[in-house]
Amino acid sequence: MEIIFASFEFESAAQAQGHTHIAGVDEVGRGPLAGPVTAAAVILNIANVPEGLADSKTLTAARREALYEIILASAHCCIAHASVEEIDELNILRASHLAMERAVAGLPQAPCHILIDGHMIPTKLKGRATAIIQGDAKSLSIAAASIIAKVARDRIMVDLAQQYPGYGWETNAGYPTKMHQSALLNLGVTPAHRRSFKPVHNMLYQDKSVTL
Repeated sequence: MEIIFASFEFESAAQAQGHTHIAGVDEVGRGPLAGPVTAAAVILNIANVPEGLADSKTLTAARREALYEIILASAHCCIAHASVEEIDELNILRASHLAMERAVAGLPQAPCHILIDGHMIPTKLKGRATAIIQGDAKSLSIAAASIIAKVARDRIMVDLAQQYPGYGWETNAGYPTKMHQSALLNLGVTPAHRRSFKPVHNMLYQDKSVTL
């Protein structure tokens, strides 16, 4: 299995084309059954790039938390969300793109170019963005955004877990773990659940199965 190390390669290529402020953008939360989808946009300070930036999924929770604070203190950042209601109305792909667009729009410094994790560019960002498959593992700016988005959303889910105990959101972040699915059967659907997602939809409108 090839090991990929995040670098400044894509940022440097954009700089070579005359772009001075390059933002990395990533989102988290497409797969959960509950909670918002969260995106972050980060413009790193080239002279002060935090050490240890990597895809948030490869880091421990403690390391993500530490880097979260360091990134916020050393870079331009914006965190944005699309709500459960917007996810159900638009679909999860469009909602995740909406969160990305909001994150970019909220940056204190407008970016000249945007690097986005994935293979699709949100509509409002077309013409000034590059999509990078596995970008969170390849680009330091996207890796930073993945950390910011992950920590921010995890904190939201911890808060929601206190409002709606029993679903395990403080540990599963709303993903369809066995505990979460069992709680759906035993406790029912909460206002924080995504009604357009099949297991939740089935609970409400079809049978009582939460089989994926």
